[in-house]
Amino acid sequence: MTKFLNKIERCEENDYRTLVEIWERSVRATHTFLGEDDIAEIREALIPLYFPGVDLYCVFDGGTIAGFMGLAGNKIEMLFIDDCRRGHGFGTQLVNHAKIMGAVAVDVNEQNPSALEFYKANGFKIIGRDEYDEGGRHFPILHLSLMAE
Repeated sequence: MTKFLNKIERCEENDYRTLVEIWERSVRATHTFLGEDDIAEIREALIPLYFPGVDLYCVFDGGTIAGFMGLAGNKIEMLFIDDCRRGHGFGTQLVNHAKIMGAVAVDVNEQNPSALEFYKANGFKIIGRDEYDEGGRHFPILHLSLMAE
């Protein structure tokens, strides 16, 4: 059983470049349905658009950021673990922190079955589906919630 001895702190603006690097390594490992143009488009929007729109939290492995999540209201808007640190409990630690902060919802790309299984293992259930993501790309989105309908 993994012990959670790693700290979670609010991310600072000076962490943004590191977060983009973690995001890209994570996405390349888990979002194989995205093309290079999709990755570049999203990467360019992270710092000016996506990061300022959420409360960002970093989980640390020693003194190194192992992953991060963004919360907005009661929703996990993003959660990415550095590819070399996946499977070591950092994601679960962030989800548990999100639950403490009041998060009850998350959206997942339908083509990312490992993320879907991860959230299901953490108590989330599918409550809806959209054919397109928020950027209008044909990447179906599954809406998950901790609350029963």
